[in-house]
Amino acid sequence: MKRFLRKLLNSDEKPLIPVLALAAAGSALLSTSNETSSRTSILVSVPKTLKDSFTLRWKDSLLRPAFLSPDQSQLCIFPLSFVRSGLDSPGNVKEDSSGEDGDGEKHKCCNCFGRDTIANAAATAGPAVVNISVSRGFHGLSTGRSIGSGTIIDADGTILTCAHVVDFQGLSISSKGKVDVTLQDGRVFEGTVVNADLHSDIAIVKIKSRTPLPTAKLGTSNKLRPGDWVVAMGCPLSLQNTITAGIVSCVDRKSSDLGLGGMRREYLQTDCAINAGNSGGPLVNVDGEVIGVSIMKVLAADGLGFAVPIDSVIKIIDHFKKRGRVIRPWLGLKMLDLNDIVVAQLQERDPSFPKVNKGVLVSMVTPGSPADRAGFHPSDVVVEFDGKPVGTINEIIDIMGDNIGKQLKAVVKRANDVTATLTVIPEEANPDM
Repeated sequence: MKRFLRKLLNSDEKPLIPVLALAAAGSALLSTSNETSSRTSILVSVPKTLKDSFTLRWKDSLLRPAFLSPDQSQLCIFPLSFVRSGLDSPGNVKEDSSGEDGDGEKHKCCNCFGRDTIANAAATAGPAVVNISVSRGFHGLSTGRSIGSGTIIDADGTILTCAHVVDFQGLSISSKGKVDVTLQDGRVFEGTVVNADLHSDIAIVKIKSRTPLPTAKLGTSNKLRPGDWVVAMGCPLSLQNTITAGIVSCVDRKSSDLGLGGMRREYLQTDCAINAGNSGGPLVNVDGEVIGVSIMKVLAADGLGFAVPIDSVIKIIDHFKKRGRVIRPWLGLKMLDLNDIVVAQLQERDPSFPKVNKGVLVSMVTPGSPADRAGFHPSDVVVEFDGKPVGTINEIIDIMGDNIGKQLKAVVKRANDVTATLTVIPEEANPDM
């Protein structure tokens, strides 16, 4: 019996039938040819339906709990599931691309979310998160200190934070551009505000250290999707080394959606707990990469926090390095991205609306602006800009870059499919807009 079971378990050709199934079958016939013989033969008879229901591909599958990753050191949280054998024949079972059989090849667990995922992300970026404290005053009178957060993004002591943390939007800084920076390991430095851009609310602080400084890696925000896990880090209410976790609610929340005037801005919306003191702190992904800078929350609601996407921050930092300030071209247009549904609705309302599949609709032209002088009209549809087809506002912004005073050709579609080519010269935007 033992020899038979051993042979059955080691077989690569026959399907494995669990021993419990043999007992449950109730029809197993055991017979011995000679009770005194040292050799015993065992005949097993199992109904075909029961046999099929317990058939597993032994060679191509490993029995492993569905909530465990192939890497036994990592616990993966997945819904507990069981293989419904018998519904699919063994020949129709697909190979599992996330793991290998026991041939020594490395197992992979793609997109696993385990009990240590948040902790690992926090441990990766946490040492680079700092407390920023600024003395503020008004007309020579001290009004206390403001507490914010920041992230060391370069070993030379470059710290990324919010402009309102170090500028206070008009209130004089009694420290004259100096801030106190406290690391999580307890070290305290005097920092200098190098650059600040109030429009984007991004600032750069610099510290000098003779000993190595921890740094956080900058990731990318253009691949984020609603529902992705993120971690907000900082020192809310002066409580340093605080982390909160949540998900991305929206990847391109417009400033106009929040009732913020001025030039167009986009934010990451999350449901992470954000409080006073979190401003300037990093928003990181599950890999511990910085994908945003927390700047504000909605006071009248829970779970509505906003961060500047790191892709926008990287562009701002590049402007700081090149010119010491951010250059923003201005056309004087309010525009709307078009898609098939919006176009169909507009054509239904107005049969003369141009027949386009995509483009950017001009909803308003500011009088006296570069666009007004170029001849743009409300209801124009921009389909080409500087020789490149466009379908979104962001594409037009990317094409303009930081070009000021450069002639750019725009092809627009008008009522009754009239095409016009306009020449516009961007001007630098007023920082107070």
